[in-house]
Amino acid sequence: MKKFRKVLDGLTTSSPGGGTIGSPSCGSAAGTPTTAPTPKEIDVQETLVSENFQLCKTVRHGFPYQPTALAFDPVQKILAIGSRSGGVRILGRPGVDCFCQHESGAAVLQLQFLINEGALVTACADDTLHLWNLRQRRPAILHSLKFNRERITFCHLPFQSKWLYVGTERGNTHVVNIESFILSGYVIMWNKAIELSTKTHPGPVVHLSDSPKDEGKLLVGFESGTIVQWDLRAKKADFRIYYDEAIHSVSWHHEGKQFMCSHSDGSLTLWNLRNTSKPIQVTFPHGKIQKDGRKESCKPILKVDYKTSRNSEPFVIFSGGLSYDKAGRRPTLTIMHGKAITVLEMDYPIVEFMTLCETPYNNEVQDPYAVVVLLEKDLIVVDLTQSNFPVFENPYPMDIHESPVTCTAYFADCPPDIIPVLYSIGAKHKKTGYSQKEWPVSGGMWTLGSHTYPEVIITGHADGSIKFWDGSAITLQMLYKLKTSKVFEKPKQNEGRAAELVDDDPFAVQMVSWCPQSRIFCVVGISAHIILYRFSKYDANTQIVSLEVRLQCDPEDVISPSENENNPCFSEPHSGSHSPQPHHQHPASPGSGTPESFKDCTPCLKVKDRAVRVPPGYQAELVIQLPWMDGEPPQQISSLDINSAYGLLAFGNCNGLAVVDYLQKTILLCMSTLDLYGAADPYQRLTRSPRRNRQSTSGLTELSDNQQSVDTERSKSPTSESRENSFSRSRSSSVSSIDRDTKEAITTLQFGESFGRKSDTLPTPCLWVGTSLGVILLIPMSIPTDLEERMEEPVTIGPCGAVLMLKGSVLRFGFLDCMGALVPNPYEVWRDLNAPEDPDRPRKRKLVHYSPSSSQDTCGEGHLAIVCSERQAKVFLMPSQSCLFVHNITESSFVLRADVVSVCNSVCLACFCANGHVMTLSLPSLRPLMDVNYLPLTDMRIARTFCFTNGGQALYLSSPTEIQRITYSQEMYDNLQEMLGELFTPTETPEAQNRGFLKGFFGGNAHTFDREELFGEAAAGKASRSLAQHIPGQGGVEGMKVAASGAVGELARARIALDERGQRLGELEERTALMMTSAESFSKHAHELMLKCKDKKWYQF
Repeated sequence: MKKFRKVLDGLTTSSPGGGTIGSPSCGSAAGTPTTAPTPKEIDVQETLVSENFQLCKTVRHGFPYQPTALAFDPVQKILAIGSRSGGVRILGRPGVDCFCQHESGAAVLQLQFLINEGALVTACADDTLHLWNLRQRRPAILHSLKFNRERITFCHLPFQSKWLYVGTERGNTHVVNIESFILSGYVIMWNKAIELSTKTHPGPVVHLSDSPKDEGKLLVGFESGTIVQWDLRAKKADFRIYYDEAIHSVSWHHEGKQFMCSHSDGSLTLWNLRNTSKPIQVTFPHGKIQKDGRKESCKPILKVDYKTSRNSEPFVIFSGGLSYDKAGRRPTLTIMHGKAITVLEMDYPIVEFMTLCETPYNNEVQDPYAVVVLLEKDLIVVDLTQSNFPVFENPYPMDIHESPVTCTAYFADCPPDIIPVLYSIGAKHKKTGYSQKEWPVSGGMWTLGSHTYPEVIITGHADGSIKFWDGSAITLQMLYKLKTSKVFEKPKQNEGRAAELVDDDPFAVQMVSWCPQSRIFCVVGISAHIILYRFSKYDANTQIVSLEVRLQCDPEDVISPSENENNPCFSEPHSGSHSPQPHHQHPASPGSGTPESFKDCTPCLKVKDRAVRVPPGYQAELVIQLPWMDGEPPQQISSLDINSAYGLLAFGNCNGLAVVDYLQKTILLCMSTLDLYGAADPYQRLTRSPRRNRQSTSGLTELSDNQQSVDTERSKSPTSESRENSFSRSRSSSVSSIDRDTKEAITTLQFGESFGRKSDTLPTPCLWVGTSLGVILLIPMSIPTDLEERMEEPVTIGPCGAVLMLKGSVLRFGFLDCMGALVPNPYEVWRDLNAPEDPDRPRKRKLVHYSPSSSQDTCGEGHLAIVCSERQAKVFLMPSQSCLFVHNITESSFVLRADVVSVCNSVCLACFCANGHVMTLSLPSLRPLMDVNYLPLTDMRIARTFCFTNGGQALYLSSPTEIQRITYSQEMYDNLQEMLGELFTPTETPEAQNRGFLKGFFGGNAHTFDREELFGEAAAGKASRSLAQHIPGQGGVEGMKVAASGAVGELARARIALDERGQRLGELEERTALMMTSAESFSKHAHELMLKCKDKKWYQF
């Protein structure tokens, strides 16, 4: 009967979704079976179902990684940037920011807007042209055209034309119909373009443009230096220019009588159509004449823009052209305006630039007002209307990568006052000297959606800086920047411990911990240091307190009794309370006042030991450092938690755990991981002895039949471990597979109200400790409740309570009450310690506690503890420590990130695996709700920066310069359309200027040129099928993938098509009305003129 009851217990404790029977050993350390709770005790009404979840990308922030191309729509005023990985970012006014990705991943070579048409043509490195529909919030490809035999090198789309010119590597020029995306039979072959007597191939087409004077004339530039003006009607060359230097770009004067070329020798040539035998002007803008009379050799001028201005001299703007002897000089953009030459030095190489002009017509005075400069790692817009050429302040978050991002944190549903406070402090430190004019890229429309709440994103960087960003309503705006390096003295070059530890970035941020309610902020750095910050609206003179914590316990080191007395790591684990001892504190100056055996122990960085004036914002209060010991560097900190209500900070690494009282500035606990267990070690390893010999090994006994002893070697130095993350950790809790090189590291920590022992009846402050071997330890604490006592009486830490087990390294803890509601951590309400004293409102600590037990309910006292490891998740009932539910998350991979998050007024466990799967599990039953293979190839950067937050959102660093945000909530997915910006806004195309009677009469028949008649199938015939292949796109319809096939999907498509048709009809109606009004006005004036002149004689005119 007893045996049968055990089987029933096992069935009761199994996970409904996981199909895993709860093993008896999961209840307690020794592996004895525990009685399963009655169904009454865990009767939680779970509301989440799989229909609540839908994974999709929302928005991408930051600078496009490895940009390659640039385009601007002068009427819609939107900007497009192409990248090497096939991405396209389309930017408008702040909030209008769209990311598109070519499925092929081929680099974007060139971008061409269909000006004021709401469409974009992209030419990619796989020789494919794509037409994107921008008249929807999520652009989609309408058509693609894949060239099979020729490589695309240059594209040109004349304004208000539906025929795209495409130049190729072979020197041929093809014509593509933009509407049908079908190749015309009209081709300009290279051998027809050049003279038959020319023996050499002219090279690839590097330039195509129609003459401003006559649209029927096409200027074709070849790389070798050959330029041909091709008469499209007559199908012959008007003139040919053979120049010695290779051509990089060509730019027309708006009258169409002159054009300028930039060359590979750093020269600019100006050509007149009246005489094309030689240039009318050759200049080397940066080439000086040397003593021997020769010109300096210069770098190529990669692009030139020749723009006329109504009220001043023309602008000649170009990139490159510097002399080779100025090797150290930075990349430059040169602006020649009349006789004035301005050289603007850039921080990064120039990829592309575009001059923004008032008119979209190439045959009108251009009147340039700005230059958009796309750099390798920045986007700059220069104001041309002011003589000093200031830059515009960039409203987009393009400087995320100012220093490489090393960690991220994401906080949704923050206190509403935190964002305005951070912004007001950060605004005081903004740079000045920007142009006073509005940002010129002002297209699109964006409104604040109805589903918005305060969201803060924090990024940590390699230079030690921290950036706080406002991430509300899927936008990103910089709030506040904090430099952690200011806490330390500047390390001298190649000197000191920091140089030995990490040469490049001794201040790099590894992890952050932030309590938005108390505004306490903690930073963990790569040099094994922790900085605790408090927020204040006032500046202050502060002396930073420094503590040294020695977590350098190597089991192979010989420890003498005298060393044991002075080393807090080896205090008895069961000596009752761990009161802070004087020898736990160490002064900031390394080495002074330390025992004889630790003379050489110094921290990696030196904290400023003088009072410093700190501005309003986050102000450093405490620095904790792990020093070098016996010539060995400290192991990096692997876990951290801080609790403002308790006034405690806990951290751990592969050597052990430390707890610091940051209110009293004392070390409460500093122990090796093995010593934390005491007699409750689940592996029954030998306890440490102060005297042991160097060759000894710790005997480990596994709970299963296998047994194996593991040698623990000297730990690796941080120089080799600094870049390691969870990919290199041990993947199993079974002792037989423990990596011989690793120790049992502290992988996660969580303060909270819980039950430290089975016998506890009331919740007390506890520290939950998770290790890399899948062990969970509960450490109960006694914290004085009276506020005055808290500052004077010591916090006592009891011996280790419960010991629980999981498979794989422990990643995350979470707590629910017995009704299944999330139990928030207790916190202290923020108070400004630097504020002036107010006798009526004394500054007292105000604590907010949430009791985990629900005494009002019939389900009794206690709470549920959710524990997630790299392999599985378990739910324990406290204080009985019964394992209620188990779910094996993955067998073939391992979990990188797990969080207990709130979604749709409920809670779930969200997991991200190394194989790219994103999963959600119900709580507390651990039923699988969603499993999506999101990122098939996960790299280290994504693994390091991926984080979940409440509201069904997550983010990660998709490239070194960009943050990708995603949602896994169906509700947010449904509301995403209204949150995204509109790229296209119906705008009237500006009218062309009246050219005047004489100009129109003598300026050629430009306006009578009919491309359809020339390039259409009737005149030009069909192109060879083998030359290019037409690929229909997936959509001009939003949400085509989501719309169900069948009647509903067809109805949705028809409705959208009808809307678009109605919109076009409406626009047509408006234009017709305008034309009718104009016609009536013309008729009236003509009649008046006729009446006036009717009786006049011919000689009276």
